[in-house]
Amino acid sequence: MAIVTEHEIGAVVIGAGVIGLASARALALAGHDTLVLERHGAIGTETSSRNSEVIHAGIYYPAGSLKARLCLEGRTKLNDYLVSRNLPHRKCGKLIVATDKAQMEELAAIASRARANGVDDIREITGAEARAMEPALRAEAALLSPSTGIVDAHSYMLSLQGEFEDAGGMIAFHAEVTRITREKGHFILHVTGAEETRLRTKILINAAGLWAPRVASRMEGLDAAHVPTAYFAKGNYFSLATRAPFSHLIYPVPEAAGLGVHLTLDMGGQARFGPDVEWIDVEEGTEPDYAVKVDRGAGFYEAIRRYWPALPDGALAPAYSGIRPKVTPPGEAAADFILSGPAQHGVSGLVNLFGIESPGLTASLAIADEVAGML
Repeated sequence: MAIVTEHEIGAVVIGAGVIGLASARALALAGHDTLVLERHGAIGTETSSRNSEVIHAGIYYPAGSLKARLCLEGRTKLNDYLVSRNLPHRKCGKLIVATDKAQMEELAAIASRARANGVDDIREITGAEARAMEPALRAEAALLSPSTGIVDAHSYMLSLQGEFEDAGGMIAFHAEVTRITREKGHFILHVTGAEETRLRTKILINAAGLWAPRVASRMEGLDAAHVPTAYFAKGNYFSLATRAPFSHLIYPVPEAAGLGVHLTLDMGGQARFGPDVEWIDVEEGTEPDYAVKVDRGAGFYEAIRRYWPALPDGALAPAYSGIRPKVTPPGEAAADFILSGPAQHGVSGLVNLFGIESPGLTASLAIADEVAGML
């Protein structure tokens, strides 16, 4: 018979991605005795480490949305955090490119949306101005976003982890929550790991990313109406074998479910392209297939050559992929972030975070402060 140990702790965060780490750090700094549960053996192994590592300006999102507000707030907080701790990042700027006249109306709409969100440095430029900045570019017109940048996501997450632990927090790896019950105002978390454990807490943050709806569905007393259906949009990336002739990030006009196959740079100046959008099914109890199929490269060449006609044949190689934690199905507009707290679902001490895709990395510190405020 398995021995079950039981412990009581002030606050528990499920998930050690960037959102879970930032939220746990905020709770620990506010004086809560906090534990993070992570089912993998390291921090940030899923969405947080499988993205473009872009610090977004807040351009694309509907005015008044959580994505718009938290991206702008988060960008300022993130930049201040990175500068004050001397963490790797760079404000390289971004060009959003219309490659034909048919896209120029959409480009103007993006600029209008950005200004409505408070992005006051966005600038509409001509194709000639864009090509003067980036001679290899094909562009009829473009938007210049000087405040867009890049960050080393892993260095940032390590810093969050260190500050969380310095504030007295702990992370338990290989710890998966299988069931959550309620008892006298406490959450009772049933956790598998080296040994079966029960944890008692009054504060519970579900920051499980891809699996946040699944975790929420395991909560006793939470109305299923407050648990969205999970959908999975895989984004594949290809790397460039040679050095790219660009110093800015290059984005096409956005496409359905994503921002299009764009060119981003890492901290070493190496270029990568992606993500595309590949809707996948992930069955309960299985892991996503992160393999990047070589045959998807044909679509990448076609998409990239719209703004970089001189991309050489054979220059792309499969790199990595990530999964967007969607809460709307294919064909529907992307949903806003869902931060579901006691005011929404009526369960004291509980915050569920659903659909935290881009710009989640940029917004992470603002999301963490929002979560703390909801409690």
